[in-house]
Amino acid sequence: MSVLRRKIAECFEPLLEPSRYKGAYGGRGSGKSHFFAEQLIDDSLYFRGLNSVCVREVQKTLKHSAKKLIEDKIIEFRLGEKDGFKVFNEAIKTPGDGVILFQGMQDHNAESIKSLEDFNRAWIEEAQTLSATSLRLLRPTIRAADSEIWASWNPRRKIDPVDLLMRQGERPTGSIVIRANWSDNPWFPDVLEQERLDCLRDDPDQYEHIWEGGYVSVVDGAYYARHLAEARKAGRIGVVSADPLMKHRVFCDLGGTGARSDAFSMWVAQFVGLQVRVLDYYEVVGQPLSAHLEWLRESGYTPNKASIWLPHDGRTNDRIHDVSFESAFKQAGYDVEVVPNQGKGAAKARIEAGRRLFPSIWFDEEKCSAGLEALGWYHEKKDDSRNIGLGPDHDWSSHGADSFGLMCVAHEPPKSAPKRIKTVGWGQ
Repeated sequence: MSVLRRKIAECFEPLLEPSRYKGAYGGRGSGKSHFFAEQLIDDSLYFRGLNSVCVREVQKTLKHSAKKLIEDKIIEFRLGEKDGFKVFNEAIKTPGDGVILFQGMQDHNAESIKSLEDFNRAWIEEAQTLSATSLRLLRPTIRAADSEIWASWNPRRKIDPVDLLMRQGERPTGSIVIRANWSDNPWFPDVLEQERLDCLRDDPDQYEHIWEGGYVSVVDGAYYARHLAEARKAGRIGVVSADPLMKHRVFCDLGGTGARSDAFSMWVAQFVGLQVRVLDYYEVVGQPLSAHLEWLRESGYTPNKASIWLPHDGRTNDRIHDVSFESAFKQAGYDVEVVPNQGKGAAKARIEAGRRLFPSIWFDEEKCSAGLEALGWYHEKKDDSRNIGLGPDHDWSSHGADSFGLMCVAHEPPKSAPKRIKTVGWGQ
């Protein structure tokens, strides 16, 4: 049996061992894709008749696949038809009548995925984009003896399905996961080094994600991208202490009851002079009001220490429980303020209020991490064909951004202290 003579960076050596799951995550220039492309060729040489598939969530054309990279590697190692490799338009034939296919998981359903049941290798490219549905379909389908599922990705969010599977909590039995960055690549090219340094200088808020494999903290074009970067640079995101003599203000965006409801979110803040101290963030989906009240009490935001601020629909009765959030919070003992409807353009008004107030805001980084992630993601929806903006994108981030905007709309700067009048005595 043949094997490739190739150079392997030290960080990838654990992935040479047989394992049901193999994962490599990290930033640009690490060589993750090159390693897996070479490993696929190596395994195809050693295990004759190996059937492999390279998958992405969406693959409109083969230009968006690893096919070209694998073809280049076959040429680099001077392999060809004499060795059992033959390149076709849609696939690559490998020794012993094996094959490498390239497919998009969105093209599969529970029936069509069965065509991959006898496959020995599945390499998930750009695995951060793979949906939970696609991952659930793929895992039990690749079931041949000693089969392996590989994943390479640049992390995006902690809750992306591949991260939940291979990094968060308990990993699947028989898994090897490594982190690989540019600094782990002994052959990191000079041209990429200059790109890296330019990114560090010109786009520091994106650097950690692009080059060091960190999660996305700010999305390009996000409404608060520049403001978050400036807040970090100024040290306004870190440890924030509450003023023990002041009440907390809790600003809400209302979800509903049930799994299909929008998220319910709350920011907890204090207005201390000209400073806004944002101390905590809470977000859940589909939970009843009692769950929100329990969190408030367990966190120390009891009625004698906190007041509630609701959007205008806080006076509207919940469709299931037929009670308004305003009346329910009041019944629990809280003082409640309902912010009037800003009318047409309310979302834009909240964004502008947030941008104006941002230089005065301090965030507790640990307790507000999920909320900061939402603010960093909150962006405009685009019509790419006409190159126009369609207003805020109503996605997972909009609920946290809306309650943040409510806080900013409701904020009133302290009134200036009255001028002191000099008094004089009689006869002076």
